Amino acid sequence: MIRHGKTSTGRQRWRCQPCKITTLNEIDSTAKHLDEFVAWLLGRRRQADLPGGGRSFRSRCEPLWQLWPFSPIVDEVHEVIFVDGIHLGRNAVVLIAQTPDCVLGWYAARSENSRAWGALMSRIAPPALVVTDGGSGFARACKKVWPTMRVQRCTFHAYCRIRQATTTRPKLAASQGLYALGQQLLHVEGREDAQEWIGAYQGWCTRWKDFLEEKTRRPDGGWEYTHERLVRARNSLNKLIRQGLLFTYLDPTWTHQMPAMTNQIESTNARLRQMLRDHRGMRLTRRIKAVFWWCYTHSAHPQPAATILATMPTDTYLENAWYQACQTTKPPPPSPAGATQSASTNSTTPPPTTTPGTNPSNTKCPITLMSRRVRQRCHKLPFRGPLLRAPLGGDHTGWHERTNDCHPSHVRVDSCPNVQLTPTSAIP
Repeated sequence: MIRHGKTSTGRQRWRCQPCKITTLNEIDSTAKHLDEFVAWLLGRRRQADLPGGGRSFRSRCEPLWQLWPFSPIVDEVHEVIFVDGIHLGRNAVVLIAQTPDCVLGWYAARSENSRAWGALMSRIAPPALVVTDGGSGFARACKKVWPTMRVQRCTFHAYCRIRQATTTRPKLAASQGLYALGQQLLHVEGREDAQEWIGAYQGWCTRWKDFLEEKTRRPDGGWEYTHERLVRARNSLNKLIRQGLLFTYLDPTWTHQMPAMTNQIESTNARLRQMLRDHRGMRLTRRIKAVFWWCYTHSAHPQPAATILATMPTDTYLENAWYQACQTTKPPPPSPAGATQSASTNSTTPPPTTTPGTNPSNTKCPITLMSRRVRQRCHKLPFRGPLLRAPLGGDHTGWHERTNDCHPSHVRVDSCPNVQLTPTSAIP
């Protein structure tokens, strides 16, 4: 390359001698802009406090909102993992799994269900103990994805369940006794204390058995428990004790003291809510991405900005992948046994295809939360289940063979029936 004059604006022009092509030596500042964008997102500065009222900042960072920082595959086996979900409205939740030191994985879904939990857990090696607040669908996902893992139900959430039934100033003698047991539950530190607490709780159940079995006739003629809230609290505690989830942290086989509460991940949720309050006014898609960025920066091995730009998928990439998967429709149902098929039926006919913007009747759009453009083009497509699903399934064999990166090839669309997503290398 040799100098070849300057442009009308004063920029240096370069010329390649072999091919005779003239170009401008432009500097790519996208990685620098990404660092600036993430620093603002995780900080507490408002755009109004930035130079020029944030107009230049918004112009530089607008394309960066297209990125999706997906979680990596975690091969390392951790001893303790905390799991919980942060709700971002009525129809969106981000499930998070973390250790006391870093965030391991995150997953956006419509609600806390077994499919969403399974998609998150399938990308993480099974730990020795997981501490949870008992969210819906988690137990079913554990049996399928982490069958050998032990579970500790957060004792503070168990206490909150009791407090919800009794209030902090109970009037009934039975409620007063149960509330006192709930307060004692927070201070159980050894196996002897646990056995003493269980004995006291069983004594409470025996004493107030007849009282809890009282029923009242409803106006429609049916019957209901007179003290329904107390009955529900009792049944919840009985289930935890019967399943052995209340005092798992006191097992003598542990080499050191295990946690009994989800304080670590509750602190993470508080920091995430503070970040969303500092940047209030963002639409749902950007709130989800903001949570994703926070989790990614607090993961074990966050990549530099240049690597993130080269590996993380964008809205356009996911949209193209979805429509690539929608090119095949559902095959016709099989013919009944013994039916005579004509020659035309046996002939091979290519399946009908769909084009972007159409509404295939047998598809469900898994990315309706991701982009306004996608919502406009797929607004008629029904949606069920999580946004994305881990492509590797729940098989935990051969963890050492899996790569620990966040390449878009680890993402697939799972809501289109009878359709296999084309590999990323084949997508134009």
